[in-house]
Amino acid sequence: MAESFLFSIVESLIAKLASRAFEEASQVLGVYDHLKEFKETLSLVKAVLLDADQKQEHNHELQEWLRQIKRVFYDAEDLLDEFECETLRKQVVKAHGTTKDKVAHFFSNSNPLVIRYRMAQQIKDVSKRLDKVAADRHKFDLQIIHVDRRVVHRREMTHSHVTDSDVIGREHEKGEIIQLLMEQNPNDDHKSLSVIPIVGMGGLGKTTLAKFVFNDKRIDECFPLKMWVCVSDDFDIKQLIIKIINSSNDLAPANAPPLQQNLNTLDLEQLQNQLRNKLAGQRFLLVLDDVWNEDRVKWVELRNLIQVGAAGSKILVTTRSQIIASMMGTVPSHILEGLSPEDSLSLFVKWAFKEEEEKKYPHLVNIGREIVKRCGGVPLAVRTLGSLLFLKFEVEEWEYVRENEIWNLPQNRGDILPALKLSYDLMPSYLRQCFALFSLYPKDYDFTNFEVTSLWGALGLLISPKKNRTLEDVGNQYIYELLSRSFLQDFADGGNVYAFKIHDLVHDLALLVAKDECLHINSHFQNIPENVRHLSFAKNDLLDNLFKTKSVAMRTILIPDGTTGVYSETLVNTCVSKFKYLRFLDLSDSTCETLPYSIAKLKHLRYFNISYNQNIKRLPNSICKLQHLQVLKFDGCTKLEALPIGLKKMISLRHLAITTRQFVLPDNEIANLSSLAILSIHSSPNLEFIFGGVKFPALKSLNVSECQGLKSLPLDVENFPELETLLVEKCGNLDLELWKNHHEEQSPKLKLIYVILSGLPQLTALPQWLQKTANSLQTLSIEDCRNLEMLPEWLTSLTNLKIFGISYCLELSSLPDNFHHLTALEILEIEGCPALCRKCQPRVGEYWPKISHIKRLEIEELEEE
Repeated sequence: MAESFLFSIVESLIAKLASRAFEEASQVLGVYDHLKEFKETLSLVKAVLLDADQKQEHNHELQEWLRQIKRVFYDAEDLLDEFECETLRKQVVKAHGTTKDKVAHFFSNSNPLVIRYRMAQQIKDVSKRLDKVAADRHKFDLQIIHVDRRVVHRREMTHSHVTDSDVIGREHEKGEIIQLLMEQNPNDDHKSLSVIPIVGMGGLGKTTLAKFVFNDKRIDECFPLKMWVCVSDDFDIKQLIIKIINSSNDLAPANAPPLQQNLNTLDLEQLQNQLRNKLAGQRFLLVLDDVWNEDRVKWVELRNLIQVGAAGSKILVTTRSQIIASMMGTVPSHILEGLSPEDSLSLFVKWAFKEEEEKKYPHLVNIGREIVKRCGGVPLAVRTLGSLLFLKFEVEEWEYVRENEIWNLPQNRGDILPALKLSYDLMPSYLRQCFALFSLYPKDYDFTNFEVTSLWGALGLLISPKKNRTLEDVGNQYIYELLSRSFLQDFADGGNVYAFKIHDLVHDLALLVAKDECLHINSHFQNIPENVRHLSFAKNDLLDNLFKTKSVAMRTILIPDGTTGVYSETLVNTCVSKFKYLRFLDLSDSTCETLPYSIAKLKHLRYFNISYNQNIKRLPNSICKLQHLQVLKFDGCTKLEALPIGLKKMISLRHLAITTRQFVLPDNEIANLSSLAILSIHSSPNLEFIFGGVKFPALKSLNVSECQGLKSLPLDVENFPELETLLVEKCGNLDLELWKNHHEEQSPKLKLIYVILSGLPQLTALPQWLQKTANSLQTLSIEDCRNLEMLPEWLTSLTNLKIFGISYCLELSSLPDNFHHLTALEILEIEGCPALCRKCQPRVGEYWPKISHIKRLEIEELEEE
């Protein structure tokens, strides 16, 4: 299935070869003519790839041809990448090298004469292979199609809350389940605990229905404690207890102290005690979502642990298995059926058209009626195909979906829904590649945009951004496009941070389409096929599988938390010796004490993460020879004595996250990183002053946290002209007013869009410089600033402010008089500010007239003990 990515790969190769930088470098190295011929052959193959992709499903010979093409393409990618490595190295030697460096460069393997000969030979070899395979294209009677016209139309953003308008055709089921939850427990064997199962096949909306019920106000009134736990494949008692405790903390009263311990470090007896303390005497509702366990012993063990709540406590279970429902349930299962044809059509129309737009296209609605008949009442299928046809008004496109042969393929009960596979097949090639990588993560994984876009970027899957846009912007656009196609769910927009999940069936689809290239290791001694290029691990004790692989072409290694030191050090050496084309290496939470000097051999590496290693004291200076590296993270390495020398040589670095025991940062070295867009400085207690007048021309995001010695943070628009996101957290001695520019009247305004100020005891009033962001600021969050006494009147000059959050500012008791002038404000969240919360209560609070116009209000008062 991975052959469906080929059009995107060849487009990337051709674009790279056509760039001016490549043309100039190839002329210098004397390989221009070879690359020109190679590019022409690539263009010939590209012309028939889209047609080949559509015809490969039932043609095994064509599939094999595409596999051969793919192998050549990947080798070409590695070759051109090597070409870029040498070009970058030459730039660094020219800009920063000493005379000694330049002499060494001439006599090394990087001598231009040596490179010219080696590169010319490699290009000839790859060209011959491509010519040979390309000649076979005539066998298949393939049509020439130059442009991938599978476009994605964006829709308005959604949020993670399930509201009544989000759910169609489930009101009756909702009412029945709420009645079961609210009535007295029936006469069964477990009078204190009733278990209600919702059963149905994948995609029917069991989880959506459970959320629909869970968020109902009647349930809030009936159950003082509500908990939601996603169980999924692994019914591990210890992990389930931890999930239940964490869920009870999430929904506990606002004044509950934050949990300080890492629950994973506790033994089972300690966890059981915590769980009993949480639940004892409480009337609770616990949702166990997506249960697969058929082992009754495990279920009884868990049930006995939680059977300590008050009478009337309930458990709501969602599962695909009637066997599991019978084992767990104390009342007859609620069997969830498919939607009716009328409700299916209503749901389809909701996703295929803008509001009321369907009235203009009755002929399309009639075709849609026939499409939804094929979906069997499965909401996930209906929603996905509706999203696929959003803003498409050509009859031919709708008829193509209706008549597609995928509906006629024999389907087994556990198969991927045809609607999902069809929607994937009609996805642009660049998006398919990105989607397939979701298969590296376990089911029910909580994704964030940062980790996903970092992976896509490291693997070269993001198109080059246009002017004034970053790679992160392109990655976020891809996330929006997947969301628009209903491939993502539980989407939460936190300003510049997005969180989301994918449905189990969508995860199954990712596994299906990526099975040739991506592998998630979840058992000991699992065989790793040689063609696998992307690898991840379900548990830290499975790493020994890696050392047996012969897959030299490995590009991605995702390592789980808690990696042991033995494995970590062996692992790095293995990566250096075996996986020379590695692009993405995540060693976060490892315990290795050193990194080898030879790590510089991983010259293709784009992403390297060794965050939260508690043992490492030094990073080898040779790491600065990784000129291709885009992301380097060693934040949370609290024993790290100093940053490596030579950071300025990492000319591709875009994201740097650091922790150090140094008293002074090498500001000039960091400022030399002309592409640096994201900088995080974390847990560096000795730093007192940073950024002494140096310029960061491309920096868009700055995060400074847990730097207790920091006294000032002198940011100004001259040195930070592109800064948009600022997070300052837990810096106990920081005086933000020291930012103040003495020539304030003349200085241009900052471009900040997103600001979070958290855990700053010195903050008694908002700093004046915030007023200078009036034309740009859209999100402002003030958290745990316990000495903040008032909000300034100039706050209402922030006319573009859309999201404003205030939490745990105990001294804050008032809003500015003209707060209602913030007409752009869409979300106001106030939590843990007792006096202010009381004044903002709906309809009765003193400030209600000032805030009642805001679309989304969340006012959470501290409960008295």
